[in-house]
Amino acid sequence: MDIKKDLKLAVLIDADNVPYVNVKEMFEEIAKYGTPTFRRIYADWTKPTVSGWKKVLLENAITPIQQYSYTTGKNASDSALIIDAMDILYTGKVDGFCIVSSDSDFTRLATRLREAGMTVIGIGEKKTLTPFIKACDKFIYMEILKPDLSVEEEIENKKPQNKKEHQPLSKIDPKVIKLFSDTISDLADENGWASLAELGSLMLKKKPDFDSRNYGFPRLLPLIKSINRFEVDERETGKLNVKHIYIRRK
Repeated sequence: MDIKKDLKLAVLIDADNVPYVNVKEMFEEIAKYGTPTFRRIYADWTKPTVSGWKKVLLENAITPIQQYSYTTGKNASDSALIIDAMDILYTGKVDGFCIVSSDSDFTRLATRLREAGMTVIGIGEKKTLTPFIKACDKFIYMEILKPDLSVEEEIENKKPQNKKEHQPLSKIDPKVIKLFSDTISDLADENGWASLAELGSLMLKKKPDFDSRNYGFPRLLPLIKSINRFEVDERETGKLNVKHIYIRRK
């Protein structure tokens, strides 16, 4: 992945279009890419449908932005989020934006922010439409951010203490395998080998929602090994526990 770390990020959340249950895990995921200097969430807080967010806001230091719905059937909070995003962009205080929503209405906003040189990370549910996903540098599905039970919770609930793997969101179908093969060909040296790091980076550019966790694997390498159509070469670097990994088609 070529998204540089330690970005200053504005995290803008559409409360009407994402669940609140995984917010702690969501911010842990965002921390992998940078520091959330802005944490804002948009909704009509007079509505009972967003009442579940209120405790979460305090626990995660998120600033609620009130936006009344002026007409029935319209999501006024979308406009407030977009206006704030442009205001933040022109302050010059951030390097990127994290738009948390499953609403494809933010497609144009994501495109505009990238045109301005911003890194844009999207977070939403699996139901998110392709245009918004494609408009982001990276898109993360909230379903893969579900927490594992802690030891205390397991004891309290009298459940076994072994952790369960998350269920895959997607199958490793022929399209995914072809994408791997084509990307390896794009990067391969004269012997057909491609760097694993470069492979992951280019895969993400071609498919912003690509993530090995979508297929039930914590890392890219185990995913590739499971397909059994590629060779793996782990080359020693002379440094303890550091290897350069290369992939090629069989």
